[in-house]
Amino acid sequence: MPVTGLLSAILLFSSCAGPGAAQGAEDAAGRPAAETRDPAESAPAEAPVSLRILCAGDVMVHAPQLAAQRDDASGNYDFGNNFAYVKEYVAEADLALCNLETTLGGEPYTGYPAFSSPDSLADALAGAGFDAVFTSNNHMLDRGAAGLRRTLETARAAGLVTAGSRLSEDEPSSPLLSRKGIDVALVAFTYESPRAGASRTLNGIPISDELRPLIHSFGYEDIDGDLARVDGEIRRAREAGADIVVCYFHWGTEYRLSQNGDQEYIASRAAISGADVIFASHPHVPQGMAYLYPAADRAVPVFYSLGNFLSNQRAETTGSLHTEQGLMAMVDIRFMRSSGEISQIEAKVLPTWVDKYRSEGRDIYAIVPLAGDFENKPPLSASGHADRARRALEYCTELFGEAALYRETAKPTEAGSRVLAHSGAFAGAKEKYAQQ
Repeated sequence: MPVTGLLSAILLFSSCAGPGAAQGAEDAAGRPAAETRDPAESAPAEAPVSLRILCAGDVMVHAPQLAAQRDDASGNYDFGNNFAYVKEYVAEADLALCNLETTLGGEPYTGYPAFSSPDSLADALAGAGFDAVFTSNNHMLDRGAAGLRRTLETARAAGLVTAGSRLSEDEPSSPLLSRKGIDVALVAFTYESPRAGASRTLNGIPISDELRPLIHSFGYEDIDGDLARVDGEIRRAREAGADIVVCYFHWGTEYRLSQNGDQEYIASRAAISGADVIFASHPHVPQGMAYLYPAADRAVPVFYSLGNFLSNQRAETTGSLHTEQGLMAMVDIRFMRSSGEISQIEAKVLPTWVDKYRSEGRDIYAIVPLAGDFENKPPLSASGHADRARRALEYCTELFGEAALYRETAKPTEAGSRVLAHSGAFAGAKEKYAQQ
């Protein structure tokens, strides 16, 4: 019986006993009368639904990775070993997401600047436990419209949900996934490169009128006009039945270690519009996170950049150790079914580091989670790069603070939604939005 029906039955039974009925009193037939109680005391307290949403950063395949993952005898590619040491953390999540910053556009396989990766990359992501990939990024048109379609078809065939682009206007613009009876919408957008005359572009590639409805993107030339599209997408997700709305943005300045004003403003707009969680990437380095407060009782965690989850960008190629670093953002949510609201939300980060070393004449890439006894994991034992991984962890500890780092034995705290101070830029962005 629903809780409301149960309360009604309790009230009706209590009223039949008559006002002032006491424990031990008898009715007209000599039977013990029902004890009069406050219905609120009789109803069991509702237990919240606990949900963990995990998101990793950029998954890229550069040319050296193609050579490393190819089996020379068969000509096949296998990326499974890249994710071997993060699988257990991905498995802990109820919903696991990442940014697919490449196309699955078919042969010839290529790295930067126009990516096309083997189909087996999608199989490896699904095998690692990921449920969905974001396809809205500046490389989504590297193989044109055909590559966009093939990427979606191949990822879906591997069992991955895709968000940020679609095959036709008949498809929902933002997918809805159900976990533990809770419906989660994935709303994803990428920034555009500067316009070529009246043409919108991604990495300088024109977005045709036919493709425009299939791609979620925004331009900085008319940021408020384009963010109305984001607002509308969040609203449509709610109308479609979303209990929780997760937003992903591909934005920011590459290799910059902190977010810029545009990122803060866009995040604020999304929070005001109803986003519950905001993930983001593109700078290829980790940036900070904060809680935004669009209402006094509502906290929205935003991760400004999750860095590189898998790539060949290293200190030797970019001049920055930070391009070897990534994050697995973990958001623990407690959701109340009766009210349809989040009662608690807590954000944590698990830093990751990409190890690259030579073994038996070929390069090995392994994503190392910087938690627990990570220095004794096989990749670091084989490579001797433990000091480099330690420096990555030290940087992330300084960036986020000890309290925000994921610990294998940690449980969500009762005051989780107040672990971090709210962004000082949020109030100004909110005021700017209200004046429009």
